[in-house]
Amino acid sequence: MSTTPRPGERVCFQLQVDPARLDEYRERHAAVWPDMLRAIEASGRRNYSLFLREDGQLIGYYETDDDAASQAALEQDPRTAAWEAEMADFFIALDGRPDQRAPRLAEVFHLEDQLAALDADAASDPALTGTSTRTGTSTRTGTGTGTSTESSDS
Repeated sequence: MSTTPRPGERVCFQLQVDPARLDEYRERHAAVWPDMLRAIEASGRRNYSLFLREDGQLIGYYETDDDAASQAALEQDPRTAAWEAEMADFFIALDGRPDQRAPRLAEVFHLEDQLAALDADAASDPALTGTSTRTGTSTRTGTGTGTSTESSDS
């Protein structure tokens, strides 16, 4: 895990909610405690969403300028402990606070990154703006950026 700040980190994580408690989990997240919302905001996380499948698989996504700092801020913020303690009982096979222990998913593709790389290449060499007639895809692509650390917020 890198502690070097990386502007614009996109973080995705996965947890498993107890299928017997899905309705209650949805209800709790329909109106998250105001103090918890403010703590998340103060930690630097933004564009935060949770997605829940009917089998209980939960996917979370947020953006932050420095995920390590955001993580530390939430861990140290007294407003988060009670919420995280209550949420912990919803998850299967998770030791500790959900906001600290959720497994991350590595980003393998980001459209805007690849388009920016393509545009940068085209600006430096106009011959690279063509498409392959065989595949109909661009002849140059960039790479996605991803982070993979050990935890997130539920």
